[in-house]
Amino acid sequence: MILVFGSLNMDLVMEVPALPRRGETALSRGYLTKPGGKGSNQAVAAARAGADVMMVGSVGRDAFGDALVENLQANGVATREVTRSKEPTGIACICVDPDGENFITMASGANLEASISHVPESALGLGAATVLMQMEVPPEQNWALIRHAHEVGARTLLNVAPAAPVPRQPLEALDYLIVNEVEAGAIANTLGLSCHGPADLAASIAGEADLTCIVTLGHKGSIAAGDKVTWVVDRMLIDPVDATGAGDAFTGVLAAALDDGFDLPKALHRASVAAGLACMALGAQESLPTAAAIDSNLDRVPAPHRMA
Repeated sequence: MILVFGSLNMDLVMEVPALPRRGETALSRGYLTKPGGKGSNQAVAAARAGADVMMVGSVGRDAFGDALVENLQANGVATREVTRSKEPTGIACICVDPDGENFITMASGANLEASISHVPESALGLGAATVLMQMEVPPEQNWALIRHAHEVGARTLLNVAPAAPVPRQPLEALDYLIVNEVEAGAIANTLGLSCHGPADLAASIAGEADLTCIVTLGHKGSIAAGDKVTWVVDRMLIDPVDATGAGDAFTGVLAAALDDGFDLPKALHRASVAAGLACMALGAQESLPTAAAIDSNLDRVPAPHRMA
């Protein structure tokens, strides 16, 4: 089982001719409301990939909150631990350009009420659970959950998105760290490491914190390091429509594959395929693939290979 501790947002998505720069207004013909939030996205990604998923987070007592809970339920995610806050449901304003690149601003709202106190002890399953976290809820709650999950033997994954500092202590209790190259650089600095390039970043962080470090590289694929082995993961060759959900697809499907017993290379392979498929439609969740879709597209991405 996967326990996702994280955010739930309603995304307001606008297609624009170009992403706005400082002081600039970008006009759009309209907008769409779509379920989002990194926690919610990754929960749905994992559920569609075949995992048994529980969501722990917070929404407001409003229509957006109702819609987000109903959406999780429709995707097979357990929501009994999603609490209702007096704060409004979180929202994200997302501009998407013709190349599928995006610009996102988020109002946290009820996400700031997410608490480890809402995590049922029984859900950690005496070490059988996989716990997945991101950085759109109070970070101190993540650190507390990492420590506790480590103590009871549950597998832990942290996606440091959006970028934020991560102290050494929770890193050393973590099993899997998922970061982009900028986030990896910041964590390397926190650990006092001097690194050059994504492979060095992944290997150095993995060795220093005794975890598996996965550095995502967008259209260049990803690098993963752990147990003194570094893996190179290719990406799917596509013409992207919207890259908004790609990172969440990668992380959610990686968690699902690990929870299902796949080894790291096979889990990375499935995650890379999922990330590519998630770029094929507008919105963070509509294009999140099913297990069947991932299976049928595995041959579109080479299997990960060891770095020499």
